Amino acid sequence: MRQGKVRYKGILAGILKETNDGEYVFTYDAQYVRDYPNAFITFSMPVRLEPYTDKRLFPFFEGLIPEGWLLDIASKSWKINKNDRMGLLLACCQHCIGAVGVEPIEGQDGE
Repeated sequence: MRQGKVRYKGILAGILKETNDGEYVFTYDAQYVRDYPNAFITFSMPVRLEPYTDKRLFPFFEGLIPEGWLLDIASKSWKINKNDRMGLLLACCQHCIGAVGVEPIEGQDGE
């Protein structure tokens, strides 16, 4: 299972996981829900305690991944297949332009 910490304006907002079954789960951090109930990371994922799940990487996170020639550079530099969306997200999106960043959680499977 691979996972990353999702930060909104530098504050831990939640955890994004890719399960061994290939599902994606995003769960807002309980402290974040209490302190920032209206500070959602995207309109399609309002702040709540219940996890969001999907068979595909959520469109919001997909949109953080570089495209075009930047994707080519990232894929070649980190030797990550362009179809490995979670791998690209964890490698490229720690310091995105904008309010949201995703940093890998150390000690994951496959490291």
